Order: sequence, then structure tokens, then C-alpha cells
Amino acid sequence: MKTLPSLLALLTLGAGAALAQTQAAPSDTERYTLFHAPVTLLRNAQLFDGTARPPREHMSVLIRDGRIAAVAPEAELKAPAGALVKDLNGGALMPGFVLLHEHLFYPTERGSYGAFFQSFPLLYLAGGVTTMRTAGSMSPYADLNTWKDIRDGKAPGPDLDVTAPFLNGIQAFVAQVPRLASADDAVHQVRYWADVGATSYKGYMHLTREQLAAIVQAAHDRKARVTAHLCAVTYAEAAAMGIDNLEHGFFASSDFVDGKAPDTCPSGDAVPRSLDALPVDDPRMAALQHQMISAKVALTSTLTIFETFSYGRPMAPTAALDLLMPQLREQYVARYTAIQRGGPNPYGRIFPKNMVWEKRFHDAGGLLVAGTDPTGYGGVIPGWSSLRQLELLREAGFDDATAVQVMTANGARYLNRETEVGGIAPGLRADLVAFAAPLDATKPALPEVAWTMKAGRAWDRAKILNAWKGQVGLR
Repeated sequence: MKTLPSLLALLTLGAGAALAQTQAAPSDTERYTLFHAPVTLLRNAQLFDGTARPPREHMSVLIRDGRIAAVAPEAELKAPAGALVKDLNGGALMPGFVLLHEHLFYPTERGSYGAFFQSFPLLYLAGGVTTMRTAGSMSPYADLNTWKDIRDGKAPGPDLDVTAPFLNGIQAFVAQVPRLASADDAVHQVRYWADVGATSYKGYMHLTREQLAAIVQAAHDRKARVTAHLCAVTYAEAAAMGIDNLEHGFFASSDFVDGKAPDTCPSGDAVPRSLDALPVDDPRMAALQHQMISAKVALTSTLTIFETFSYGRPMAPTAALDLLMPQLREQYVARYTAIQRGGPNPYGRIFPKNMVWEKRFHDAGGLLVAGTDPTGYGGVIPGWSSLRQLELLREAGFDDATAVQVMTANGARYLNRETEVGGIAPGLRADLVAFAAPLDATKPALPEVAWTMKAGRAWDRAKILNAWKGQVGLR
């Protein structure tokens, strides 16, 4: 039988070993860093700088203390003494993505969303996202705390612009969001969430005109911005009251529903049916776009989420589905398969028309920004969804440089962060996405991502994706 002193010694030894193991365990930053140095020279890149001008070949970028110090042709920019040199071998280099319709949640079952603030920030980094707006929150305190941890260097992830919980009308949406009975309710929500740290707001489908107008005014009083996924209020009505942003391209526009009642979301599939019937060249769409552009209303392209509802579109890639726990993967595959077996549907016909409308909005001078929206019935998965959104913009007819601008500089401009992120130029933070090969306009699929850099630290995409296989749905 051991004496009391010997037992105490063993307990002390065990506690010391446990403490040593805890101290020795690498942080997520250490675990997933690919490379990081005070001075780094990236050479031989196909450079997309976020300005929409054509890419420049054989370019080099010098990074010092997390910021871009110089950008020049490879022959003109030599490595300083002691610099870490990385040869991109002609692969594409572009700014880190600045996306405006992202979430830290994912659908777990109909009407319920799980918060994945452990996995999603890392997965977003793996997919090239270095700045993002959470366009509506299901777990607002988790979002706010995650934002602060990332800001303070305690956790890896993109910079976050945290949106308050969805602001919906009195009708039920999901149990996780408030139900607003009046304009006063709406104003109270805006003021409360501004006080605890939210920096933007999102209206949802069943708001009335009075409620949405109150939200816009209260948010603007706090120097914050408002976006919305609308239905009961039309795009034209929202633009007239000064909203800053509208979500989902023109998929959510109820402006063309015949006999639409004021402050009422048309029932059933009336909205998609109205868009399905609307000719692509209908002058009413051109007039709506002109009104939005005149009112300086930005439009968020979220082609990724509506692709999932459209007949004739591909399934999410296997590598993306590998990130899901088995039940969520099976749930997605079953719903996708049912949609495809159902044959041609309105969304499948609207999808290419909306691509045309988004491009015309952009080409007419509108501010088109991008997001991916990992909601619906699944299949839009951080780590992959951002790359799919870029591919879909290219499919919509944007040249590569303009598609990159929509994914980067336009989002930075909307967030008033263009002097910090969204481009590749001296003085900007070194937020970058490197590809293993150049972009080729003749090939619809993007090359593999080599790594994502945020503030001079390159993140190991492969290691992140491997570490989180089968975990989305758990944490």
C-alpha cells in the first residue's frame, strides 16, 4: 500500500505531465500555418490585383511585417537579405476574398441551424476568404466572441463583420431568430445589437415596409448598414427607403408578382414563377436595376445557394461533401437527387437569366458583391463554396479579372475597407490567395488552391481540409 506522501508525489507527477502535454500542444495557428516570415518574396505569379485590369504575368510581391511592400515584374524585384522566397511557378495570385453573405452556421435539419464557429473560420480560410460579413446570425454571441478572438489573435479566421440576428416579421421563420411585431420592436433590436457589437443588420422576408424603414433609419443613425433578403417588401420599395444592399441577386425580387399585396410575401412559389415568366430583356428589370444603381444599392450575388435548387446543375464536389458528418451528407445527397429526378424546374430556368441580370447590373455601374450562403438544404460548404462562386461568376460571362474584382475589391469597397484589403498594392495588408496554376479562361474549373495568406501568414489548405473531414455538423 502506497503511503500518503507517495500518492501525493504520483498525483503531482500526473498533474505536471498533463500540464506539460497541454503546454506542448500546438495552437491552431501553429498547426495550420504553412509558412510565415518577417519578409517574404513571392515570385513568378500571374497577378490579379483586384482592379479588373488584365492579369500580369511573371510578377513578384514583397511582403514585410504582414503588409505588401512592393509589387513589380519578377526581373525588377530582388529578394532582400534573409527573405523567405516562394516561387509560384506562374500560378495565379489574387487578393483574399472579401465575401458579404457568409455564416458560421449550417443546416442540420429542416428549420434548424447548427453553429460551427470552430470549424467554419478555418474552412473559410482554406477557401481563400480573408474578410467576410456574417449576413444574419443564428448564434449572435458566438459570432461576436469569435470575431473578437480573431481580432485579438487568439484564434485563426477571416476578419468578421458581424451582422445582428435576422430581423424578420411576426411570421415564423426559424425558432432561433426574433419575431418582430412592430416597427418599435425592430428599432429596439437594432439598438440592442449595436450596443453589444454588431456592425450590420439583415432584414428578412416577412418584414413590412414600416418595419424595414425603421430598421434602415435606426441603423443609419448608428452609422451601420442594412441588407435584406426580401419578399413582403419589393426591391423597388427597399431602394426607395435607402437600404444599402440586397441579397441573392434578383432571385428574391417579388417586384414582378402580378397582384402582389403590400407588406405580404406572396404565397407558395409565386416569386420564382414570376421570374420564370419574366423575359430576360424585360424593360421592367432594366428599370429596377436603374433605380437601384441611382440609389447606390449594392447587390450580392449568391449563385452558389440557388444552384442547389436548380435542375441540371452539378452536385457539390466529393471533397466538399467529405467535410460533412455522414447524416448531413446523406441528407444533402437525397434532396439533390430528388430535385434532379424531378426534371426541369423554375429555378433551373431562372438561374441563367439571373446570371445575365447580375452582369447587366454590374456593367451598368452597379456595385455587385459576392457571397456563398451556406444554408438551404446543404451542399454550400466553406472551404469550397467561395471557389464555386468564382467559377459561377466566370460562367456568367465575367472575364477572370472582373470576377476577381467582384470577389475582392468590391466587397472591400462596400465595407469601407479598401485602404486595408481587397487588392494587391503597396501598403495593403498581405491577404492573398495563391493557385497552383494560372487561371485559364478556356477552362471553367479553377486550378487547385495552393494556400491562403492573411497578414503575411500562409495557411495550409490541405491540412485544414484533412483535419476537418467528417466534422461539419459536430463542431
